[in-house]
Amino acid sequence: MNKQHLKGKFVFACALSALGASAHAQSSVTLFGVIDSGLNYTTNAGGHSGFQMVSGDANASRWGLRGSEDLGGGLKAIFKLENGFNAFTGTLGQGGREFDRQAYVGLSSDKLGTLTLGRQYDAMLDMWSPFAAAGWSIGDLSAHPFDNDNADWDYRTNNSVKYVSPSYRGLQAEAMYGFSNEAGGFKNNRSYSAGLTYTMGGLSAAVAYVRTDNPGNMTGGAVGNDNLFVAASQRNLGAAVRWTFANNANIAFAYSHVLVEDPLSSAYVSNPGTQNWRSWRFDNFELNGQYFFTPALSAAASYTYTTSSFKTATGSNSPDWHQVALMVDYALSKRTSAYVQGAWQHANGNTGTGFDQAQIVGSAGASSSGNQMVYRVGLMHRF
Repeated sequence: MNKQHLKGKFVFACALSALGASAHAQSSVTLFGVIDSGLNYTTNAGGHSGFQMVSGDANASRWGLRGSEDLGGGLKAIFKLENGFNAFTGTLGQGGREFDRQAYVGLSSDKLGTLTLGRQYDAMLDMWSPFAAAGWSIGDLSAHPFDNDNADWDYRTNNSVKYVSPSYRGLQAEAMYGFSNEAGGFKNNRSYSAGLTYTMGGLSAAVAYVRTDNPGNMTGGAVGNDNLFVAASQRNLGAAVRWTFANNANIAFAYSHVLVEDPLSSAYVSNPGTQNWRSWRFDNFELNGQYFFTPALSAAASYTYTTSSFKTATGSNSPDWHQVALMVDYALSKRTSAYVQGAWQHANGNTGTGFDQAQIVGSAGASSSGNQMVYRVGLMHRF
């Protein structure tokens, strides 16, 4: 074998190696997650105070895989598999699913936007919830009563197709449809949503809407039995605005309107009453903010006023709630932080049902009165 032939084989081998390295560099898979563990103290749960070790109050404990493959021409194939878990027991999250938080595959283009298929977040969660303290800075203890608007990310949408547009002059749109998968009627437990965000400098704003038909009435629909309400339909509308300062401190206002028609039960209320309910309506008004004393030390606070109208065939009731939540967080590193939280809720209702009792999301249970406080000390690690 002559030197010229050996040289040719060497060049060919180098070319294949470079091509393989280039192809490998165009694909990626990333492992990510959060472990959030802490100790909670509830002042009144069924008439008793108590301590609990609770996983995932400030930020849900979870792990997942996300990846992308460059298909050329600015087009990428993407996927995400995300699993929630309890850090104290090792058990799976919502409903015991393998990937209960998200599981989707899709295509993404800088020019055309992103199309994904699977179990996903709706437009209210993607675009509006990050303006509320429950979805942004504090977590469970700042969720609105009974998490009526799902600001605390309690449920996702199965069987869904979602499109997110590219950002154009600060505007970005999203639309999603979740199929019921019911052979006898496509409207039974379907869900659809749409939203719009705007960002320019320190100003950001969002508006979003989601409707679900027959939520919670089946296990295989768009929003199955992990939904917060069992009813004929549920409609959520949210609008929010935030201003972010130069040091990343921010202040925001978030509003949501929730209408639950022909309701039967609520996931957070053990005694919804035996009345022939026609509708439950909630209007949530939240002011929240976050301030950085140093890059490592920050404080967040929120106040929410919730008013409602509960209608029956013969009359109506209008309970309301006041809630305050606080959090101080200290970053021990870029990935690890220690924090303390506190929340107080006052319920003012006269329905004769569990809606009259204070119940902070993340507490040990419903209070025996109209007042409840919860305190938490936690440690969080992100990877």
